[in-house]
Amino acid sequence: MQDIVAGFLRFQKEVFPTRKELFRELATSQTPTALFISCSDSRMVPELVTQREPGDLFVIRNAGNIVPSFGPEPGGVSATVEFAVSALKVSDIVVCGHSDCGAMKAIATCACLDNMPAVKSWLRHADAARMINEARPHNDEQSRVDGMVRANVIAQLNNLRTHPSVAVALSQGVLALHGWVYDIETGSIDALEPLTERFIPLADHPAAVDLKQA
Repeated sequence: MQDIVAGFLRFQKEVFPTRKELFRELATSQTPTALFISCSDSRMVPELVTQREPGDLFVIRNAGNIVPSFGPEPGGVSATVEFAVSALKVSDIVVCGHSDCGAMKAIATCACLDNMPAVKSWLRHADAARMINEARPHNDEQSRVDGMVRANVIAQLNNLRTHPSVAVALSQGVLALHGWVYDIETGSIDALEPLTERFIPLADHPAAVDLKQA
């Protein structure tokens, strides 16, 4: 904890004074252009990976970068999606999975989660991805986990479309959905190409097709 406090003191003394104008502008309003949905994993930091400034991204982080389908009792994720789309008018939503994801590994390997009932219940929102991944052949456990990570990104994009605010914005052509997978070891990102449901290197295809019309 002392390292965290020391980091804040260093920010307050060394970083904040050099960015006063930015924080003055952010003090009364925010205009993020994208909603970024990623895992809570400590190794995945959206602002670092995308090199965005404070105020650029509206971020949801949770175990497994999951977006529950819209239902009669919307939770915090649903409320955040709705606010981002309806109030902040973001033009893009990115669902970003990552390599070595503990949540996806637990699903892919059928790990016992009886001692974590909340986690077990939460990961049921990835059931569609689990069933699709189980129906595909895999050479080894690593490929099974990697496949689960990718199938889950696609499943969560499908869940997003069940949210009324997202459905309306997509129908109006003012919102695009993107599926990414970040590799921790290499620092690379693969982006979903929706027509083929293949993930292609974003560095080689920086204008990767979005899902606006999908």
